[in-house]
Order: sequence, then C-alpha cells, then structure tokens
Amino acid sequence: MGLWTLLEGCLLIANALAILNEDRFLGPRGWSFSEFSGDQGRRSLKARAIGLIYATQYLRMLLIALNAITIVIMLVSG
Repeated sequence: MGLWTLLEGCLLIANALAILNEDRFLGPRGWSFSEFSGDQGRRSLKARAIGLIYATQYLRMLLIALNAITIVIMLVSG
C-alpha cells in the first residue's frame, strides 16, 4: 500500500462523512451537534467525532475540488 492509496482512502472516508444527513441519520441516533453544545461535552470521543462530521460537511466545496483533482490524476496516470 502506497501513500497515494492511503490518501485516496482518506478522501473516501471524508466523502462518506460529508454526505451524512443530520435529520435522517445522525439525529435519531443521538449524534446531533446541538446535544454537545456544552463545554464538558466537547472532550468526549463522541463529541469529537460529531465535530469531525460537521467539519467535513462544512468543507464540501474543498472535497469537490479534491475529488476533481484525484480524478484528473487517475486519468492521466492510468
């Protein structure tokens, strides 16, 4: 496994986190961002995972650009 494969895997995971919907998927399972608005909730692993999910959703335009660059590189390199 090379560095390029590792970067592709990270990009795929970021894409998967970016498409999660709060109303249909996260909310019913107790993973909504509004539940962890207090200071003590920010330190737990669950709160950090929720923060990561919302960060990837916030940076969707960057993910679109990274996906386009990845596709172009894969087309050029074969």
